[in-house]
Amino acid sequence: MITALSDMETALSTIHLGADDYITKPFSVDNIVVKAKNALEKRRLILENRKYQNELELKVLEQTRVIRAAMEEINLSYESTLSALVRSLDARESEVGSHSERVMNYTLLLARNMGITEPDLSIIAKGALLHDIGKIGVSDNILLKPGKLTPEEWIEMKKHPQIGHDILSDIKFLKGASEFILSHHERFDGKGYPNGVKGPEIPISARIFALADTLDAMTSDRPYRKALPYKVMREEIMTCKGSQFDPEIVEEFLAIRREQWEEVAGHRFI
Repeated sequence: MITALSDMETALSTIHLGADDYITKPFSVDNIVVKAKNALEKRRLILENRKYQNELELKVLEQTRVIRAAMEEINLSYESTLSALVRSLDARESEVGSHSERVMNYTLLLARNMGITEPDLSIIAKGALLHDIGKIGVSDNILLKPGKLTPEEWIEMKKHPQIGHDILSDIKFLKGASEFILSHHERFDGKGYPNGVKGPEIPISARIFALADTLDAMTSDRPYRKALPYKVMREEIMTCKGSQFDPEIVEEFLAIRREQWEEVAGHRFI
């Protein structure tokens, strides 16, 4: 701004409106040159800074994309590893298909119908998939015994939820799943194991799982019997309402159509 006015109010007003400098008459050419150079240098720095900010934002976006891709790859690796581990455990017990994967899918269907969302669904999925991992610590003589277990053998078998919890509880991304696993054999009436907790003291994820596990156990072939009819399974669920199972979750379970369960199972029930 070049002007003959030299009052402070005018100077401040011009600066406020965007002038880079304020020059009063009379002025020298050298002074104008210096002021112009300063303004051009300031403009150059502003443009360089703007360019740097844009490039930085692009680099941050690219790095974020790379990190997300890496995390997705890691998660896929985790899931593949967990699935392989679970299949090996199911094979050890001569399961037909993958009991653990089926019961995970049943549990998720019921949980979603109850309005449960992420991140709780992911925790439930991991817990359901790995629910029997504690059986690693149970001897084959007990786990694969074709006949009825003795009282002493049952004591050993009932340790597997605690063993599973202890295996996973120190792994950060499986911490929530470990609490699920600890409670997956508890009963609503408090007569389950390992801790005999009851009602709402049992995590809701484990209360949901109890129904999904029963569905799979009764409608699948077992080493000692063939799959039971879907109708028999529903009758058993209703019989055990309030004792083995949470009554409210039983109502949610029964509200799901047979066709929905079969779609998740990948086969028709008897």
